[in-house]
Amino acid sequence: MTHTLLVVALILVAIVLIAALIRALPRHKNPAPTPLLTGIGFVTDFLDTLGIGSFAVTTSLFKFFRAVPDERIPGTLNVGHALPTVVEALIYIVIVAVEPKTLLLLIVAAVAGAWLGAGFVARWPRRYVQIGMGTALLAAAVLFILTGLKGSHFGLSGTALGLDSPRLWIAVAINFCLGALMTVGIGLYAPCMIMVSLLGMNPVAAFPIMMGSCAFLMPIASLRFIRFDAISMRAVLGLTLGGIPGVLIAAYIVKSLPLNAVRWLVVVVVLYAAIVMLRSAFAPRPEETTDYAYEA
Repeated sequence: MTHTLLVVALILVAIVLIAALIRALPRHKNPAPTPLLTGIGFVTDFLDTLGIGSFAVTTSLFKFFRAVPDERIPGTLNVGHALPTVVEALIYIVIVAVEPKTLLLLIVAAVAGAWLGAGFVARWPRRYVQIGMGTALLAAAVLFILTGLKGSHFGLSGTALGLDSPRLWIAVAINFCLGALMTVGIGLYAPCMIMVSLLGMNPVAAFPIMMGSCAFLMPIASLRFIRFDAISMRAVLGLTLGGIPGVLIAAYIVKSLPLNAVRWLVVVVVLYAAIVMLRSAFAPRPEETTDYAYEA
């Protein structure tokens, strides 16, 4: 019953987000996505569905191609990847069993954290965003390195599909913080996988937890980013249109890749983006925004 309610709620949340995007379209000139942005959406959400995560890779590609102004990257990540993540969650909530109470409480905690975090991040000046995202990317690189060195399950092989007190409330507190950090561009997937494994759950159970958390928190946070115009609409639409097919192909056709090798490639890409982001944050002011290939 809980899983059915979550599926219905996800569909309703997706409808609300689509309506918000349609209302916001007239405020953005020339919002049609480019093939590059659509391709970024396809690749990053393809990897996301396999458990790599999308935020760090997308940020790296945005920086490399100078596709989105730095101060708009957090909002663009959350809004652009929201609908593909809803599709991921619908798939994994149905096919992977998790104890309903654990799943529901962790999702609610992440949504609450994201709602509070988005209100702050959407109004941050560019330098704060650059410092926050540069730090986030370095943290993501460390997590990818740990995953590569210790294995995707960190040497743990728990079998539980749910948590009891006090571990459940520890997980709720951690997921609240992870939801808040999502709004500055720190992906939830790798930290959630670590948390679930360390608390003794079956690592496979992390998939509906982390994807369900993101599928609810990203649209909720997105409403605030859209309200404050803290997004690049062209990039949002590119990520969405490319991301949904990427999710479906990864989930139903490819299903697996040599993920350890992919993670080491991601480490290099993410470290590059972190260095570029932090260098931009501490560069002499004022910064010119006309270097970007994208206009909001």
